[in-house]
Amino acid sequence: MQPKDKITVLGAGSWGTALAMVLADNGHEVRLWGHNEDQINQLNTLHTNEKYLPGITLPENIVGYYSLEESLKDIETIVLAVPTKAIREVLKKVLDFQKTPLTIVHVSKGIEPDTLLRISEMIEEEVPSELLKDVVVLSGPSHAEEVSLRHPTTVTVSSKRMEAAEKIQDLFINQNFRVYTNPDIIGVEIGGALKNIIALAAGITDGLGYGDNAKAALITRGLAEIARLGTKMGASPLTFSGLTGIGDLIVTCTSVHSRNWRAGNLLGKGKNLQEVLDNMGMVVEGVRTTKAAHQLAEKFGVTMPITSALYNVLFNNASPKHEVDSLMARVKTHEMEDLANVLEEKVHE
Repeated sequence: MQPKDKITVLGAGSWGTALAMVLADNGHEVRLWGHNEDQINQLNTLHTNEKYLPGITLPENIVGYYSLEESLKDIETIVLAVPTKAIREVLKKVLDFQKTPLTIVHVSKGIEPDTLLRISEMIEEEVPSELLKDVVVLSGPSHAEEVSLRHPTTVTVSSKRMEAAEKIQDLFINQNFRVYTNPDIIGVEIGGALKNIIALAAGITDGLGYGDNAKAALITRGLAEIARLGTKMGASPLTFSGLTGIGDLIVTCTSVHSRNWRAGNLLGKGKNLQEVLDNMGMVVEGVRTTKAAHQLAEKFGVTMPITSALYNVLFNNASPKHEVDSLMARVKTHEMEDLANVLEEKVHE
């Protein structure tokens, strides 16, 4: 029988809590750290997290921690489940206490504006090499609400060292939560981050009342944008046809569980960005990622019309309807032109 691990999940939001449940179901000793003391007390006394996963009873082998230092004692693996903008701050605090090498599994989906770093690169920049054993990314089509109900879910793990990805695969995989490995860490991270942009745009088209035809077109052309930028950054085109590409894109663009879709829907119905963010009460990663992707498109010289249109809506006060209508009026082109260009570039590498 495989020995069980002690794992700390940093971030007691919906996704961190749901992943803690998966690990607990597998018999591991799970510590769930959060910065809200009342929430942690509720976790430990009632075994619930009503703010983020209402109505769900948590396994008793999940122990909540308010003290970061206590949560990290004798730990070799942490799951980093905080928003992208909080990653550096949390890692700095971890380094105040951590004296032995860590495997860090990050499960957030974003790109840092201005630095244009993927999350694994942010981690490598913050954590000294002598304290960083491996960085592993876990990503894929997975709503926390459904994972907490133990509905069938499939995700992907990736790392520069496949042995590290396989170890994390073993920690998480069970009959409800299937985990695949993929060596393309760039593609996995880019697909997971950029799909939030397309989900915001899909929400806008729904908010405008444009229906399924428009959304299907948006998802399909959005995937082309993601693949176009991702391959320029060194990803494999095949990754975007998998779970962290089209799989994550479908689930995030079509589900009411998706906070990015919900935010876009409110924008399409006439709310301004600040009203939307105040209404959501949770981080909408796609907003920050849109800024980063817009910068990446300029850096790599990649055409990303959907991203540009959304950037105008979010940061230049453009009308959502005007931007969507402008996308439909773009100069005609061949549907397979993008794919042909990507394949040609790969042949000449």
